[in-house]
Amino acid sequence: MSTQANVAVKAARKAIYDKVESQIHTFEAQVATLKAKAESAKADAEVKAIANLATAKRALEEKVAELKRAGEAAFQQVKADVEARVAEFDKSLHAIASKINAR
Repeated sequence: MSTQANVAVKAARKAIYDKVESQIHTFEAQVATLKAKAESAKADAEVKAIANLATAKRALEEKVAELKRAGEAAFQQVKADVEARVAEFDKSLHAIASKINAR
């Protein structure tokens, strides 16, 4: 691979990492807001679901770390897995928010 192509690949990877890290930080803020709402509404099921999101977030962060270490052969597969986990986390977050906001 030429130096120019290598630089382009590194830049593309960095953009992916930065995007996922930004999504994780956004999720953290949303989770904190939902947790406060659920606790004030005494929504025990939602508080428990939010606690489960913490586990999912740790798993997502582990996958992001794996993505950073992935070689060329595994990168696309790990990237797809990270994107799927981000989508699932977002879906779960919105479902909890809908339940809390419906109260």
